[in-house]
Parts: sequence; structure tokens; C-alpha cells
Amino acid sequence: MRDGPIRRWVKGCARVAQALDLGLTRLWARRRGEPFFALEGTCRACGACCVEPVVELPALLARLRSWRWALAAWHRCVNGFSLLRVERHGRLLVFTCGHLDPRSRRCDSYASRPLMCRDYPRALLHQVQPEPLPGCGHRFTWRRAADLERALAEQRLPPERLAELRRKLGI
Repeated sequence: MRDGPIRRWVKGCARVAQALDLGLTRLWARRRGEPFFALEGTCRACGACCVEPVVELPALLARLRSWRWALAAWHRCVNGFSLLRVERHGRLLVFTCGHLDPRSRRCDSYASRPLMCRDYPRALLHQVQPEPLPGCGHRFTWRRAADLERALAEQRLPPERLAELRRKLGI
């Protein structure tokens, strides 16, 4: 299901509006402080992020079924996503993507993919404990890993416990 010229134009307009909103949101977040994590690694083109794209709704809008329905309809018509399920009290909409080729694990409309696809995994940076999908070439590291290392060293923990904490903290 490749995008035609009209769909590419609509997606481009939506992407500009979303990029403006995302830029302002991130500017506001930076004024409150840097994210705790840094993004490292590169995309391995595994397609894991394309299998079930997720849209998170703000808490207030998640309470409105009509909003969820309209958003699902938008993604179906414009992005080729089909609503698979709703999770976490209506806040997460999980889709399947009609553009993902199941054999090659490639997007057939990569040039006109939506901003949410372009922004993965950067969108996870402000989470409490971001974790990339299995097989993803990206990883998150603590920005203040050296401070954490010093604090852990001062605790005098058994080596196996220390190794477990380092693994869980990503340092």
C-alpha cells in the first residue's frame, strides 16, 4: 500500500504541524532540565518499531471515546494504521501498520512516514526508564553515569548485586 500524492501531501502537512508542536514541547522540557538519558546507537532496520506503533494520549483526551475514535480514524485514513487494541485505561492506542512489508520488514512509504515513526526512539528520552524494543540498535545511557558509578562504589555491594544494578541502570 504505497502512498499517493494526495496522501503524501496530507502527511507532510500533518508532519509540519506535529514537528512544530514537538519542537515547542521539547524546548519547554529543556527549560526544565535535560533528560536523564542520552540516546546512543543506530537503527538496524529490524522493523520492530513498525510492527505495533503506539500513540499515547494525554490523560484528559483519553477519557473521551469520541477523541479516541477520531484519532484512530485519522491514523487509518492518513497513515494506513489499523487499531489493534486500547491499553492502560484508554491512554495507549496500539495499531498495526499497513505499510510494513512482513517479509522484508521494510516500510513501503518510508519517505512519507509520519513523525511518530521518524521520532522513535527519541520520544522515549523523557520516560522514567526508557527501553528500546528488542532487536533495536539504539540504547539509552544515563547522562550522569559517572556520578552513579561513584555512588554505587560507595555502597560496598556484593559483586553480583553490583552487576545487576549496573545492568538495570544501563551503566
